[in-house]
Amino acid sequence: MKARSNGCSLCLTSGDSWMQLRMCTTCGQVGCSDDSKNGHAKQHYEETNHPIVVSQEPGETWRWCYVDQCYL
Repeated sequence: MKARSNGCSLCLTSGDSWMQLRMCTTCGQVGCSDDSKNGHAKQHYEETNHPIVVSQEPGETWRWCYVDQCYL
C-alpha cells in the first residue's frame, strides 16, 4: 500500500506545515509524523485504534505499529 498524497490532510485543512508523512494501513488516512508540529498520524491512531502506519517518504518502505511500538 503506497498511495501518495499532497500532504497531511489535517495540516492542509488548517494551513499548517509538516515534516514527514505517514499513511494508515487500515483506512488510508495520511497524517504527519511525530516529528511534525501536530503529529496527526499518532493522533489518528489514538482516535481510531488503527495500529499501523507506513512511511510516505520517497525511498522508505518501513511500517510502524503503535500498539507494539516497533517497526515492521
